[in-house]
Amino acid sequence: MPDHLIVIRSPATDFEDQGRVRGTLDVPPTTISLQDFRTTATILATSPLEAIYTAPTACAVEAGRIIGNLCGRVAKPLKQLANVDLGLWQGKLAHEIRRQQPRIFRQWQDDPWSVIPPEGELLEEARVRVESVLERIVRRHRTGRVAVVLPPPLDALVRWLVAGEPLGDLWQPDPARSAPATLPIAAQWRAAGRVEPPAAIGDTARLAGTDANAGRA
Repeated sequence: MPDHLIVIRSPATDFEDQGRVRGTLDVPPTTISLQDFRTTATILATSPLEAIYTAPTACAVEAGRIIGNLCGRVAKPLKQLANVDLGLWQGKLAHEIRRQQPRIFRQWQDDPWSVIPPEGELLEEARVRVESVLERIVRRHRTGRVAVVLPPPLDALVRWLVAGEPLGDLWQPDPARSAPATLPIAAQWRAAGRVEPPAAIGDTARLAGTDANAGRA
């Protein structure tokens, strides 16, 4: 299996700059974020990459192309690396959601495993989907470094999944995590540092999701 997984946050879009929830919406990167990303890509390309995989959105695909051109690899978009589906929250300003659904807003901050965004995806469902594709990636490559280019908050979920890093505030991407993360892949990477979601996640989350839909303005 690879020695390291490089988790790279895709370039920012106007949604991040405006404080909007992006989720699975395919929003192009800003010109400034692409310029900044080229510097990041140049640094990444100084060490060999065995493969590059990206989320299927424009900002991640373009970032993968930039890195691939520098290191002689063709980045591969994977639909299983789609961002967490945040349903009817997508496109809204975070402060609008906080005003309209204050309890659900706080719950998503404090315990995102227990909330289903209205018409969206349970975080546990996203975890299962992403873990499955990461397992296939790890089996496919025997050594070296493999990169994945992901939008927030999916990058935070992968960093939690592989290295046990805290999820943090999923409403607002953490600027401190904008730099690529080099995560060692241990023989039993799925268990290393992991903190499992609550055992009763299904019932709790679905109940919360019902409340979220009922309280939607």
